[in-house]
Amino acid sequence: MLSCTAPVHQPRTLDEAVAQRAMHPFATVLAGGTDVMVYLEGGTLNPPAFIDLWKVNELRGITETAGTTRIGALSTWTDVANHALLPGALKDCARTIGAAQIQNRGTVGGNIVNASPAGDSLPMWLVLDALFEVRSWRGTRMVSAASFWQGYKRTALQADELLIAVHLPPTSGDVRYRKVGTRLAQAISKVVLALRVTTEHGRVGDARVAFGSVGPVPARAPEVEALLTGRPLTESNIDEAIGALAITPIDDVRSTAEYRNDVARRILRAELLAL
Repeated sequence: MLSCTAPVHQPRTLDEAVAQRAMHPFATVLAGGTDVMVYLEGGTLNPPAFIDLWKVNELRGITETAGTTRIGALSTWTDVANHALLPGALKDCARTIGAAQIQNRGTVGGNIVNASPAGDSLPMWLVLDALFEVRSWRGTRMVSAASFWQGYKRTALQADELLIAVHLPPTSGDVRYRKVGTRLAQAISKVVLALRVTTEHGRVGDARVAFGSVGPVPARAPEVEALLTGRPLTESNIDEAIGALAITPIDDVRSTAEYRNDVARRILRAELLAL
């Protein structure tokens, strides 16, 4: 933290971390720090204090109980990419997040709580029906991914809460992930797509379609899901569903709204036709 003199609190246990969060609700929580350091050195972040969670080993680890997979918030993207319990599409997602150095340091919880519209993993949690385990001195609660991101850079976390784990229910169907950036690797996303489809007797039984980087928060596309469900995945049915897609991307330094609209439809069509 070369240009910041704010105090850094370094808890070593989860109880200590929760206590520190209660005492310092305006502090910036530091997990891997791959985003925080950029903001700090760019002059867009000047917090009164930091709570550095890196040494809280209780926040690490990926385990499975009764079919539900629990991913500790400090698990890195390298951990995710190499873990046998996790869906292949989630591992694909992990491998798109920066270079090896970022994947070794960046954390699942940090990507979620940073709440960037371009956060690579965020649409995946939506289609996987993830639940986020949140803790404060008042206790623990579960928040669905669907209700966690509440606006640009805003989450459902209260000032005294920490995200401590992600819970994934048993996954059925075909899960796909697609990221489009300026380069094939080490690029901030222009469009992110996550998709999960189950089929029964040649028809779609259930569909989950979610996008990132095309709105202020990652979001599912219920209008597309409704037109896919109960129907065969024919080219005409897919084109009809994609025609209903309602996204509102913006022009920014990385891309244009027109490009994002076009690419979102193209990659969704390609992934559906590939099922």
